Amino acid sequence: MDWRDFYIYHLGKVNESVRSWLSAHAAGWTAYVVPAILGAILLLVFLLPSQLMVVWIERRLIARFQIRRGPNRVGPWGLLQSIVDAIKLLSKEAIMPRYADKWPYLAAPVVGFIPAILVYAVIPFGPDLAFADLNIGLLYLVAIGSYSVISVFMAGWASSNKYALISAMRSVAVLVSYEIPNVLALVGVILLAGSLSLTDIVRAQSSGSFTWFITVQPLAFLIFFITASAEVNRTPVDLIEAEQEIVAGHHTEYSGMKFGLFYVAEYTSILAACAVMSTLFFGGWHGIPWLERYIPPWIWFIAKIYIFFAVFIWTRATLPRLRIDQLMAFAWKFLIPLSLLNILVTAVEVLLIDNTTLAPAVWMTLLAVVNYALAALLIVAWSRAFRMPRRRSADIPEVRRLGALPAETPSY
Repeated sequence: MDWRDFYIYHLGKVNESVRSWLSAHAAGWTAYVVPAILGAILLLVFLLPSQLMVVWIERRLIARFQIRRGPNRVGPWGLLQSIVDAIKLLSKEAIMPRYADKWPYLAAPVVGFIPAILVYAVIPFGPDLAFADLNIGLLYLVAIGSYSVISVFMAGWASSNKYALISAMRSVAVLVSYEIPNVLALVGVILLAGSLSLTDIVRAQSSGSFTWFITVQPLAFLIFFITASAEVNRTPVDLIEAEQEIVAGHHTEYSGMKFGLFYVAEYTSILAACAVMSTLFFGGWHGIPWLERYIPPWIWFIAKIYIFFAVFIWTRATLPRLRIDQLMAFAWKFLIPLSLLNILVTAVEVLLIDNTTLAPAVWMTLLAVVNYALAALLIVAWSRAFRMPRRRSADIPEVRRLGALPAETPSY
């Protein structure tokens, strides 16, 4: 059975049929408004259950990493725990601080939630399963993703809370800094695909000249993964919240559904980041070739999203949080130079490809070997270049002032 035989998998054809029927039997404006509303409902039908599922998956996996059980009381294997927590959150009273700036305080959760939803407008779940196949889809993603900075600072400033304001100020610094290498990491993909359209990028990964871009852009993928972790507030670069340090971050003074919007926006952004990585580096809706005939493309795509989400959980459970000075230095001294070098190397490779007649398979193998070796070399060399020298205790001014240390320090 071939999934291509089913009409329902072609979103574009269904959209055109609905629009044609409305144009013939209803007012002209309904042909544009009704499909948009139906698309939004379809997107929410996917996102809302996914929100509950990924929260449960994260809690269970984190528990396994920490050698405990996790939620296992409500429903089989604790599957209903997320639903109970959502009902509890919705039933909480929404309290506003007395000295809060009312309208920015109320608008901040909405400003953070809407861009997280708009990102999905250009993400292709299949060959004809995108809400809007823009020829500048990648530029649209970059523009929409930058709006999270506004909601974070609005929440911190309008809350009339010094801890929330401190969190918001350093969050803006982190987000703006990591936006630069995040965008630069995409340039290598654009050079290889020759397009800003996400659909064209996915098709370029199965055109014969290249396979999935992870094989020829390992350094760009690593940079994008790290910067995406900072953008969506994931450990070890989650200084936007850092609950152990500054209470809860920019949304300290939010409760009830207003806090729920921040919570939902965060997980929606995480899923969007997983979808973008799957699209740009792992072939999008493409799967195992001999199984693609039997499994619809959107199933492959959603499976990749959940796999990347599991990787985010893995890094959260494994790596410690960085300090703010380490985080900023890592972006400006490490990620940005490496992303610029990756652009230079990719541009040279594309120029060589266009001016030679080697077989695509030969180019593919050659570029994979060269780029992986170069990525490993650059990471090791650059990290050594910026390694801080280890100081002896006797060289620290305070120790020298207090007197000499013993010749040997006992070890316990």
